[in-house]
Amino acid sequence: MSVGHVARLMEASGIPTVVVAVAAFEQPLKKMALPRVLLTPYLLGRPVGTVGDARTQRRVLRAALDLLVSADQPTMRHYRK
Repeated sequence: MSVGHVARLMEASGIPTVVVAVAAFEQPLKKMALPRVLLTPYLLGRPVGTVGDARTQRRVLRAALDLLVSADQPTMRHYRK
């Protein structure tokens, strides 16, 4: 089961979700038609930034939370450094 499947199940249960993923997965994520996706420019396996970079990780998480509260329709947004 992928993160997309889990997000859809949670959404169906009334729990809003934001998927944070690396931009390399943009096309497959578009096909999943998820309600909120934040794409980041970081390496595979590190969608919120490099290990130990708490400042960047906080910024990515804030962007994800902003997307959660502001997106009233399906949205795929790119995070910019």
